[in-house]
Amino acid sequence: MSHKRVTKRKAIIAAGGVAALGAAAILLPQANASQDGGSNNAATVKTLKSGDASDLASQLAELLGDAFAGSYYDSDDKQLVINVVNVSGDENNVVVQAEKAGAKVREVENSTAELEAAAKTLKTKATIPGTSWAVDPKTNKILVTADSTVTGAKWDQIDSTVKTLGSGMATIKKSAGTLKPLVSGGDAIFGGDARCSLGFNVTAGDGSPAFLTAGHCGVAAKEWADSETGQPIATVDQATFPGDGDFALVKYDDPNTQAPSEVNTGQQTVAISQAADATVGTQVFRMGSTTGLNDGQVLGLDATVNYPEGTVTGLIQTDVCAEPGDSGGSLFTQDGQAIGLTSGGSGDCTVGGETFFQPVTTALAAVGATLGDGGGVGAGDAVGGDEAGAGDQAANGGQAADGGQAADGGQAADGGQDQNGNGGEEQGANAGQGEAVNGGQEQNQNGNGGEEQAANAGQGEAVNGGQNQNGNGQEDGSGLNESH
Repeated sequence: MSHKRVTKRKAIIAAGGVAALGAAAILLPQANASQDGGSNNAATVKTLKSGDASDLASQLAELLGDAFAGSYYDSDDKQLVINVVNVSGDENNVVVQAEKAGAKVREVENSTAELEAAAKTLKTKATIPGTSWAVDPKTNKILVTADSTVTGAKWDQIDSTVKTLGSGMATIKKSAGTLKPLVSGGDAIFGGDARCSLGFNVTAGDGSPAFLTAGHCGVAAKEWADSETGQPIATVDQATFPGDGDFALVKYDDPNTQAPSEVNTGQQTVAISQAADATVGTQVFRMGSTTGLNDGQVLGLDATVNYPEGTVTGLIQTDVCAEPGDSGGSLFTQDGQAIGLTSGGSGDCTVGGETFFQPVTTALAAVGATLGDGGGVGAGDAVGGDEAGAGDQAANGGQAADGGQAADGGQAADGGQDQNGNGGEEQGANAGQGEAVNGGQEQNQNGNGGEEQAANAGQGEAVNGGQNQNGNGQEDGSGLNESH
């Protein structure tokens, strides 16, 4: 039986116009690109691709503790910049370790705790519809934005609150547009009178195929179709908006729906390998049903946005344009990392503006879903991102069981063969996302002999006695450089 695959993007690039074509030109030649070697300071600062910089930033945040004051990715020099405060004594020794790990370290005035306290003051004294704020690690300040509706007494209130924080704590700017969730009536995925965009296909906690989209789409309609006049094909399971995020889990009504882990840009299909946290300065791409493919940079994290419908916290701020109908659409990197779901913003793809995204990692954790694996594929089928039955072949992140073959980062279990056909050996593709379990033997606690080759900075993982490219069951690189 053939099941409908709900990733249709009809006339998207045409709708996106020149901006979409420009983003596609950037994305196409650089997909799966990696930058290696070279730096301004060869002794310490490493040249990193954005995904590796994000992983290193997370590790260094734990290492530095209270001395950590944010980080960002310098896209020009391909370097990770770490902000630190009060570095002396033991803290200074930790900073030395951070530099040895490859980060560029700079001392700043405002600590993470001080910035968080300032954000709480804004929440208490200046929660005004049409305003937003987010931490900008490049300036080590909070960036406050007020849209065109914030005038008169409202402007005086937000302006005076920012001034009470001190000149070195926050900055404020006016936006010409209006902050709003980007939902409208029209094309793409449809629920009642609302039109939104599918974000990422996922597997729900009960194993059923589902997708993530914006929470304000999830509260706008319970059932969603893939055409304006079509019958519903998915039903909202969970939705959060406003409040602690803007995300919804929508389950496909047919449990055998093919739901591959990919984004169709209209020009190419980008395989989505994993969910990742955003890093300020990283180049990101947004796909939406109204404006197609557009790109820009991450500007701020942990953003608070005061929509007319209510306040939403924990968002990502970017300069990627978006318009009504793009809500819920995918934000991702050129190497296939899922970053966010389009929430809302101001402006459009003609004049630009601010756009905010729900972090995918937070949404997945909240709804109990995992990225990819649409599920329900029977024997004999070969698909991207789904599970193949005994003796079949799974590609692009799928799982092969009982003698099947796994390719492109898939998982081989119970004697299966990887793309090299070597029974229990697996090669992680695209930053080593593949995982070799129990050496291809029957899965049990004592399985041994698994071997795995991790590409690009030791991203692969070898478990239960497996060997990485250096052998002896050791991960490649130091603890600071290890990531999964």
